[in-house]
Parts: sequence; C-alpha cells; structure tokens
Amino acid sequence: MTKKLLIVICLFFSFGGFTTKGNSLFHSSQNSGIASDFQHLSSQQLFDTAEHYFKNRNFETASFLYNLLINRLINSTDVEYLRKKTEALIRYSVLSFYRSDYRTASYFLIRALNLSESHNLESFGSRIYGNLGNINYHFGNFDMAKSRFLTALELNPDSTIIVGLLNNLGSTERKRNNHESAFFYLHKAMQISKRHNNIALHSIFDNLALFYQDVGLYDSAFHYFRLSLNKITENNAIELKAEVLSNLGNLFFLTKSIDSALFYINLSNKVAKELGFLRVLSKNHLILSQIQRSKGNQTQSFQYFEKHIYLRESILNIELLGDINYLQRLYETSRTNRQIEQMAIDRKVKEQTIHYQRIIQGVMLIALLLMSITLGIVLFQKRKLNTAYGILFEKNLEIIELKDNKLELMYKKSSLKNDAQDDLLNKILILMNDTSIICDPNFSIQKLAELVHSNQKYISQVVNNVIGKNFRSFLNGYRIREAQRLFSEPDAMKYTIEFVALSVGFKSQSAFRDAFKEITGVSPNFYLKSVLAKK
Repeated sequence: MTKKLLIVICLFFSFGGFTTKGNSLFHSSQNSGIASDFQHLSSQQLFDTAEHYFKNRNFETASFLYNLLINRLINSTDVEYLRKKTEALIRYSVLSFYRSDYRTASYFLIRALNLSESHNLESFGSRIYGNLGNINYHFGNFDMAKSRFLTALELNPDSTIIVGLLNNLGSTERKRNNHESAFFYLHKAMQISKRHNNIALHSIFDNLALFYQDVGLYDSAFHYFRLSLNKITENNAIELKAEVLSNLGNLFFLTKSIDSALFYINLSNKVAKELGFLRVLSKNHLILSQIQRSKGNQTQSFQYFEKHIYLRESILNIELLGDINYLQRLYETSRTNRQIEQMAIDRKVKEQTIHYQRIIQGVMLIALLLMSITLGIVLFQKRKLNTAYGILFEKNLEIIELKDNKLELMYKKSSLKNDAQDDLLNKILILMNDTSIICDPNFSIQKLAELVHSNQKYISQVVNNVIGKNFRSFLNGYRIREAQRLFSEPDAMKYTIEFVALSVGFKSQSAFRDAFKEITGVSPNFYLKSVLAKK
C-alpha cells in the first residue's frame, strides 16, 4: 500500500502537468491505446468506476479514472457530464490534499469553481469553498481560511457539510487563539452532528480535545481523544487515525507520560507509513526528537530531527517536480491499469472461493458435532428440562416479589410523589447511559441536575433511596462498566491503563484503581490480563 501511494504522490504534483499539453495526452496517437479499456465507458460508468476505487482507497487507479473523465471531449452543454466533471475535479483535489500536494489541490478546486459558476452548478459551491479553506488552513493562513469557511456556510450547504464547516471554523478559531469563538463553533457542530446520525463526530471530538489541550484542561482532552478514536474505529475512517494518534501521543508528552507518548506516536507512525502520509510522519518525528531531548538523548534527538527535516522537504518537493515526471508517471499508470484491475478481480474471486470453502467446512463440522452429542444428551436434557423450568419459574417469582417490596419501601422514604420519582429516575438512568456525558471528568451531580431539569436534593434522594447508593458510587459504577467494555474490545491492546482511567472520567490512576477494585473485586491490571488470556 505504501509503495502504491508513493507512486501516486510522484504521479500528480504540479500545475505544469495539467496544461493544454497534459490535456492532449489522452488524444494523441501514441497514447490512444493506453486508455482504450476505459474510453468506451459512458461518463456515468467512468465516474462510478472511479468512485469504487476511491472508496476502496485505491487512489492510484481512482486518480487515473478521474483525470480521464476530466479530459474527455464532450458537448459542453451536457449538464450531467458537467456535474460529473465538477465532482471529479473536487475528488482529484482531495487526493492531492491527502498527498500534501496543496498547490495541485488548489488548482483543481479553482477549475471546479470556474466550471460550477459558468454553468450555474450552485450545489458544488459550498464544498469547493470549504476545501479551499482547508488548504489555506494547512498553509497557516487562518484569516483566509475563516473567510472561505464563512463563504461556504452562506451558500446553504446540506447538514453534512454544515457540520464539517462549523468544525473547521472551530479549529481555525483555536489556531487564532479565539477560544470562546472556537468553543461555540465546535459545540454547535457537535449538536448538529448528533441530530444527523453523528456525522463527522470523530473529527469534532478531535478538535475539542485539542481545544481543551490548548486551554490546559488535559483531563477533558484525554476524554475527547478517546471518543474520537472510538468513532474512527466505528466508521473505519483510517485516513484520520494517524493524525488523532499523533495528537494523543503529543498530549501524553505534554503531561510527562513519556511511555504512553512513545506508545501512541509509534502507533501513529505505523498507520501513517501504510498510507504514505508524509505530513503526519514529519510531525511525529519532531515530537520524537523532543521526547529524546527531554530524556537527555541528544544523539537520538538529532537523528529524529534530521528525519523530520527530510520528510518536510519531501512534502515541498512534491510541488516542485516538473512536467517530465508527470507525463512519465501517467504513462506508467495507464500501462499497468489493466493489470491492476485483473489483479483485483483475481483477488476477489480467490477471496470468494476461500470464503465459501470455509462456510462449507464449518457447516459440515457443526453438523458432525451436533450429531455426535445430540444422542448423548437428549434423554438427559429431557429429564432435567421440566425440573429446571419449575425452579426457574419459582426463582423469578421470588425476585420479582423482593424487587417490588424493596421499591415500595424506597418510595415511602422519599418526599417526592411516586409518579414524579419514577419520571426523574427514568431521566437519570437514560442520561447515565450516555458515556460521552458521564465520562467527562467535570461531570457532577450539579451537572446531572441541570441536564434532567431538577435539583441536587431530589437527585440525591432518588439515588440514595431507590438505587441504594450515594451519587459518587452510582457514577463510578457506570464509569467502571465503560472501562470494562474498553478492556473487552477486540483490539484492547491499543489502550494503556492510564489512558482508560482518563478516558472514563477519573482524574488519577489511584482513584481509578480503588473504584475498579471496589466494584469488580480485582485490580484493572488483573482484569485486563484475564480478558486477554480468555481471548
């Protein structure tokens, strides 16, 4: 994957490759046969094929197909083709942006903007200005970035784009040290995101974490970094994972947790290398240099700093390559394109064959196993079944009766009316299941009262009388349950004990250990080792 991405990075690099000379490439007698496999496709088919490769992160083939669509000779009054061409220009700019080739990304966005304005394709304006703002942001021109984002908002984008623009405005204001404005935009983005199936919530959580880091609230920063990683895993947004892991490692370095810092920076480097994200690699090597300097390892610090400079210069060199390399790489890509497609088809067939073979083997194994044990247990189960049903029925009656009596006594102790208490209890229990709220280290009984529109006295009364716990024990029970869930995840090795403690809302490891042992009976270390051993 890394090799492919490096080829792509060298393939599309500067404005020179997209002049009239570049546009004529597909129509020359020398190259007409190279693109023949795709030229017969309609614009819709060509666009759909490019989208398939784009979504599957085969950026090399996607780039080739988008460029083929962009340079197709067709009647300029064909509105559907013009829309596909505009979309292809935007997609191509995104690929260039991922490769840190900001100049090429800008060039294609300006082409898309001119095309959309010339043919009244108004639906693209908001996305184009938003992407131009991202480029200004990465060049450090935050005033221009803010202007671009605000222009995009004025063009009436859909809810998905609005969330992204508000998130970007929050990040931009954070860079401009306008903390109050940054907090406003980020929280507004989060509110809209939750109303629309949590779109882009991972990026919002990441920016909120960076905001809290900037203002020195490190506990809250850890909390939102963890939420961001969870959403990235849930949405399989691997292109964002390297950046968030890098930010998390830097935060651990700022809080003097060197081992955790190294752990997450190394994870970030692994993902960044696989995707060829030079900017993240460059940033990580700068952090590693600072870590080694803090440990007194001057030689290693200098080596990491040299690597940081090398990677930074590599990013700049992407924009300085000439037309010759562009044409050569384009020729190589188009020549091997059929081989790439055939390899993808062969791999798909092989995967399907193996998949069906495993299904058949599994079904046969299960059938044999069931046949071998069914005869041995059927008579035993028949005798036990009636007895088990009777015992189970009686036990359930006892449990229900005990619960009813207990709740009746608890209600009598409360000065609240039964209906009011039930309603308040339901609101409390529903809110306590929202980990994004209760795992905030600043969450308290006062905050809970505000959210359920009650007061601390009634909250305390319901928790004490009905649930039989004080508020601290009640809250710790939910937080420890979230910690147990994190420890039980398939890739739990990505978490350190310290990170989990901070993620679920505890401000110190000792408090986390005490609460964990009080509730589960074992230490967090023992619990995590037991879960891993069981797996």
